[in-house]
Amino acid sequence: MSAWARLFFLVCAIVLQLVVGNQNNHKYKPQEAVKLWVNKVGPFNNPQEAYNYYFLPFCKAHPERRAEHDWGGLGEVLQGNELINSQLDIHFKAPVPSTQPVCSQTLTAATAAAFSSAIQRHYWSEFFIDDLPVWGFVGRLAKDLAPDHLHGVRSGGGGGGGSGVSTVEQDASEEEPTLIYTHKMFDISYNGDRIIQVNLTMDKAVPCVEGAQLEFTYAVTWHATAVAFDDRFQRYLDNGFFEHKIHWFSIANSSMMVLILIAIVAVILMRTLKKDFAKYSRSGDDVEALEVDMSEESGWKTVHGDVFRPPQRLPLLAACVGTGVQLTALSFCVILLTMAGSFFEERGTILTAFIVCYALTSFIGGYVSGGLYARNDGRRWIRTMLLTGTLFPGVCFSIAAVLNTIAIGYRSLAAVPFGYIVVVLVLWGFISLPLCLVGTVIGRNWNSLPNHPCRVKRIPSPIPGRTWYLRPAAICLAGGLLPFGSIFIEMYFVFTSFWNYKVYYVFSLLLLVFLILIIVTVSVTIVATYFLLNAENYHWQWTAFGTSSSTALYVFLYSIHYFVYTTSMTGLMQTSFFFGYNVMLCLGIALLCGSLGYLGAAAFTRTIYRGLKHE
Repeated sequence: MSAWARLFFLVCAIVLQLVVGNQNNHKYKPQEAVKLWVNKVGPFNNPQEAYNYYFLPFCKAHPERRAEHDWGGLGEVLQGNELINSQLDIHFKAPVPSTQPVCSQTLTAATAAAFSSAIQRHYWSEFFIDDLPVWGFVGRLAKDLAPDHLHGVRSGGGGGGGSGVSTVEQDASEEEPTLIYTHKMFDISYNGDRIIQVNLTMDKAVPCVEGAQLEFTYAVTWHATAVAFDDRFQRYLDNGFFEHKIHWFSIANSSMMVLILIAIVAVILMRTLKKDFAKYSRSGDDVEALEVDMSEESGWKTVHGDVFRPPQRLPLLAACVGTGVQLTALSFCVILLTMAGSFFEERGTILTAFIVCYALTSFIGGYVSGGLYARNDGRRWIRTMLLTGTLFPGVCFSIAAVLNTIAIGYRSLAAVPFGYIVVVLVLWGFISLPLCLVGTVIGRNWNSLPNHPCRVKRIPSPIPGRTWYLRPAAICLAGGLLPFGSIFIEMYFVFTSFWNYKVYYVFSLLLLVFLILIIVTVSVTIVATYFLLNAENYHWQWTAFGTSSSTALYVFLYSIHYFVYTTSMTGLMQTSFFFGYNVMLCLGIALLCGSLGYLGAAAFTRTIYRGLKHE
């Protein structure tokens, strides 16, 4: 077959896909088949410890058929999704009686033990109908309430807020009798030719013991609704949680912090420095008086010949600043994209956008790092470029490799298939790294003029000893408190949405909090840099970066608090994933805040020394 013929058939297939009603365009004709996809099962308290649905020994409706998979995009697979056709006969607007059989099986000692162990650990299962998720527990303990009153069963995502799934506060022992649900009741709402809502009720709990005969059945009911198709995901959003008055109060509190910090910086620039500028900007007639003042002067003015000296470990600093600016641009891109489109409605879309945008913004990281390295008389720019391109992804990939190895040992869906690992490496090797190279070359040629307002002395000046609170380590530790204070309430909402089955959708508030974080970080770093220079310590570059990046330290400490006091996670795998993901998050925050603080301190330093007159 020629290439033109293959292209023709490909176009025809795409057109046919767009015309025929199915789950891709969410339009169905009466009696058209509607697929129910089974996704995963796992303990409710451990979100990342998820397994293939048939990891548990469920029987299949048609075991002789080959399993049909719905492989999604890159982000969907990385998030641990594996959709398999349940083979249940469901047709649009066609009710199914409650006695419709699926399959039957007799529990052996092994299968009964597997189901009992899963029920004792509160295993839940996830299904999809027309891209709408529904959840239900595998079974219940015999001492628990009936399913209609069981607070832990989720029905179709819940209507009107809440995560829809709650932990069953029961400590089950191995001897506790367990019951397995054998009936699924699907209540589906439609509007015209589109599916709007799906509710799932788990029923008919049967003792899970050896020799028990399980008859799995299902039923489907259909009814019309006036809810528009564009609003069908609104029922999954917990408005009462994310739009709570505490959320708004924290943002207002952070805004006030921004105003106070801006006022402090304004006082430093307009009052303290203005007085110094007036003294150092005297006319030629006051040279003698100026020399007397200079001999008695101390503080930031005395280090003007050293303040623009190239910092130690320049390649690492350039790579950190460049990567941080890239992550800043990446954050803006992803937040704005999610605000423009409802990315939270599609599985893995936000993660896919994050990976693609990271690759495309690598040019920015290379440009910033290359220019910074060249302005400080750096010569080995290739090493800096490689460090910029591999610093953040290299650390994240190393952590992910360890987590993936653990997930493979657990046979969990969190283990990323080798093919998708190759895709990520290809994106990095053939898009991200070349763009970083191009950005570095352009940055070192177009953005390499030092333009320092003061000449650097040939011999470095000695740094006098100061009290402990004016030392760089103390300044760095204290510098992260206020930026963390401006975001820690939002961190609770972000953590809860990621680790507790809530859908985060208030990206406009996230953008506002992100802007507040930027302003607070830059303001605090400027104040810290002023105090450091006043102590006649001209090693401000790494101190400025450390002052702002220390916010990540407090975020990590908060994650430990969240893990101990908010979650009920257990086991090696879930603990490893929780802290592994948070280490990657904190590394990104450290680079992002550190780069912003460094750039703010650099602009401040250049501004105050530009106003001085020197021999």
